[in-house]
Amino acid sequence: MSRKILHADCDCFYAAVEMRDNPALREVPLAIGGSAEGRGVIATCNYPARAYGIRSAMPTARALRLCPHLTLLKGDFDRYREASQQLLAIFHELTPLVEPLSLDEAFLDVTDVTRFSGSATWMARWLKEECFKRVGITVSVGAAPAKFLAKIASDWEKPDGLTVIAPDQVDAFLRQLPVTKLHGVGPATAKRLETLEIATCEDLQQVPLERLLQEFGKFGRRLFELSRGIDERPVRIERERKSVSVETTFASDLPDLAQCYEQLNPLCERLEARLARHGHPPVSGAFVKVRFDDFSLTTLDSRGASPSAETFASLMEQAWARQGRPVRLLGVGVRLVSDDARRQLSLPF
Repeated sequence: MSRKILHADCDCFYAAVEMRDNPALREVPLAIGGSAEGRGVIATCNYPARAYGIRSAMPTARALRLCPHLTLLKGDFDRYREASQQLLAIFHELTPLVEPLSLDEAFLDVTDVTRFSGSATWMARWLKEECFKRVGITVSVGAAPAKFLAKIASDWEKPDGLTVIAPDQVDAFLRQLPVTKLHGVGPATAKRLETLEIATCEDLQQVPLERLLQEFGKFGRRLFELSRGIDERPVRIERERKSVSVETTFASDLPDLAQCYEQLNPLCERLEARLARHGHPPVSGAFVKVRFDDFSLTTLDSRGASPSAETFASLMEQAWARQGRPVRLLGVGVRLVSDDARRQLSLPF
């Protein structure tokens, strides 16, 4: 039997909560984010703000240049979390198989739900209506036989969208789907696909698996499968944490490597405190993240390395050398041993 997966995604969630609680904000350009003086970035914005070209992760200073009359709010994450919990409670009324991805989106497996005559379309409509009626938040929902298709569908007609990809529609839908919509295809992969004259999933389907493996390594198999609608990932009730990290965006750029070294110990202390709160889980490696003054980002991993100050100093030196520019943000973190690997390690001989 074909699976029935819903992906529910709130429309501009933080801004939606603010507009719900203050209707005067609904028609004005609104953004949630840090101040321009503090070198903040936009967390989210409403659709009137997006008309000016403002987007999530954009520096606040640039957003204010695009829209000088932008209403900027710092954000109230206690209220956002409360609204998120209310939405999750509604999701769980429909099915116990709910996988939250963040405060504002989740996957739901409704394959075995018998309400609404088992219709995923009717379930999606009910979900949207109840979320708006009880929480005052507009939710876009996608329904499909696979997780990645449901996520694409939820974004198809935003805001307040409802898109259903029935099993017998998958092939036709995929043929015209741009490869840039596939999960995991970022700018670098998209550029490589473009050089191979691959623009749609139909183009991708013409490429043999062996060629994709040569060009993209293990991700080539994933491209091969997704272009054919193959995605067997289940909806996971408990999401596995894969990393723990901390980072700091500095009020003024760090001009050189010496200044970066000075900021490393406080970051390591914060990371140690966070790991302690998580019960010191076993780690499989360490990494650093560096964002330069031109907003380019580099991350460097060391598999198997311990999260020591010496490890982070070595990684930071190598990461900084990639650009050799003033630094806007520094982060340090660890990769965690997966649950499967932990279970394997605990098995007796």
